[in-house]
Amino acid sequence: MQIQEITLDRLDPQRFIAEKSRTLCDAVGNGLAVNALSGGVDSSVVTALGHQALAGRLKTYFIDNGIMRKNEPEQIAEQFGKLGIPIEIIDAKAQFFAALKGLSDPEEKREAITQTFYKQVFGELVKKSGARFLLQGTIFTDVEETVAGVKRQHNILAQLGIDTVAQFGYEVIEPLIELRKPGVRKIGEALGLPYGMYNRPPFPGPALAARVIGEVTPERVALVREATAIVEQELSASGAFQYLAILHEDKVTGIRDGRRDYGSQIEVRCWESTDAKTATPSRLDFDILQKISARMTAEIPGVVSVTYNITSKPTSTIEAV
Repeated sequence: MQIQEITLDRLDPQRFIAEKSRTLCDAVGNGLAVNALSGGVDSSVVTALGHQALAGRLKTYFIDNGIMRKNEPEQIAEQFGKLGIPIEIIDAKAQFFAALKGLSDPEEKREAITQTFYKQVFGELVKKSGARFLLQGTIFTDVEETVAGVKRQHNILAQLGIDTVAQFGYEVIEPLIELRKPGVRKIGEALGLPYGMYNRPPFPGPALAARVIGEVTPERVALVREATAIVEQELSASGAFQYLAILHEDKVTGIRDGRRDYGSQIEVRCWESTDAKTATPSRLDFDILQKISARMTAEIPGVVSVTYNITSKPTSTIEAV
């Protein structure tokens, strides 16, 4: 791996922003670049950096792939609109669910998301706009885990020998690729993003598809979306690095109203980490875990069991898929 990490102790945010802005301007020239905003920390920071550097030469889309968090498209578009950055929402739910149909293997699901995002959805947007560049928020940990074979991150392309110009028709620019998450947060702060935007818990590129074990269907995503909302509401004040809900593939036996109820199982994960390279489960108060469990089994139809992950990374990983 040829990329040299910029560690937090060596990061000068203002210098980094100035250097990357010059690089972006030189690369794009008088042309047009596009980028996809998911609302996660990395995509939010790269969007703000790109618009500061390129202004009207960067067009930002929110790809509504059907696997995002509750009310995410509208909320993110509104937040960035307040920052003076216009966002166009693209409805691509049908394409993504069609690509994911019948798939349960994690790597096959990630590859389906990669091809749908870069080739079908963004390929068409690039053709329509005339842009020759895609700006994206790949970070050092994404590359590291993919190259090491831990898991294929959907946004890793050139590092695997993929020629994006030949395959997709545009060049990918990755200004944050030398940074880990803490460094990205520092850049977001220096760019003037709101605290809740640059300090938001990490969210995976494959979105809620990374939190559904087995086939990803609209119904299963809807279930894990509600579970995610509950976890984020209850753990937002925990100070943890990341917290999430996972839908297991197998159903389990439960009891509801004195009768057998064969339903779904949700796994809650909450992590302490600084760089996502290693992580340990948060020692949450048992009352909080019980409240999360009670809400999920009462508010989400079909959920009969809630568990909490207590295995560190490694051997576990932060996300399940």
